[in-house]
Amino acid sequence: MSNPVVLVYSHRSEVRDAIITAVGRRPAPDVGRVDFLEASGVADVLAAVDDRAADVLILDGEAQPTGGIGICRQVHLEAAVVPPVIVTVRRAADRWLATWARADEILVHPLDPVTTAETVASVLRRRAATLPAATAR
Repeated sequence: MSNPVVLVYSHRSEVRDAIITAVGRRPAPDVGRVDFLEASGVADVLAAVDDRAADVLILDGEAQPTGGIGICRQVHLEAAVVPPVIVTVRRAADRWLATWARADEILVHPLDPVTTAETVASVLRRRAATLPAATAR
């Protein structure tokens, strides 16, 4: 059984690093270790979704030129299979936009490592509960 893959999208490497650090390699004992797939462009995210290369997406809502909120909405409208999506925002007031985009979870910067790891673990648990045993990673 392979580790779950968490795709982290931002045009800024320091934001990707901050998200990866906050999640940690083992967000919870029961979900095990996770592998990270970094994406700095929209095409990388969409290709990973199409290839089913990621179990969870974490999208930077402030990324440029296309923010994670817009990508989240696009994935929900266009993808054949939509993985769970977590959107990070800088302002708590932007939560409504992430909800409109159908984000499964929303995290507000600065990211709290405990909350971030718990959120990712919760999303991975929900995902695993909905998958048939033969297709679970």
